[in-house]
Amino acid sequence: MLLQKDFQLEERDFFKEPFSDGELRDLAADVGLSQIFARRSPSLKKMGLADKELSDSEMLELMLKEPRLVRRPLVRIGNRLLIGANLKAVEAALEEVG
Repeated sequence: MLLQKDFQLEERDFFKEPFSDGELRDLAADVGLSQIFARRSPSLKKMGLADKELSDSEMLELMLKEPRLVRRPLVRIGNRLLIGANLKAVEAALEEVG
């Protein structure tokens, strides 16, 4: 869809190129770390942490160690960060930027 509308797309495999501490903080600046943290990830269950209340610093540390704990996809359109596969949100953001 993005390519059909002539938007340039930058794709990043963050299993091969993990996020840094600063990048995760920047991504979460407007939405909060809990929004980009994959609370339902099987990886979190394997760690025995699925039911544990985690602080922001704990979530950040876990996402740095285990990229599967970062929700996917993350799509930045303009200054907006869209989290998860929400086609309507992507379409609305595309309308805003033209």
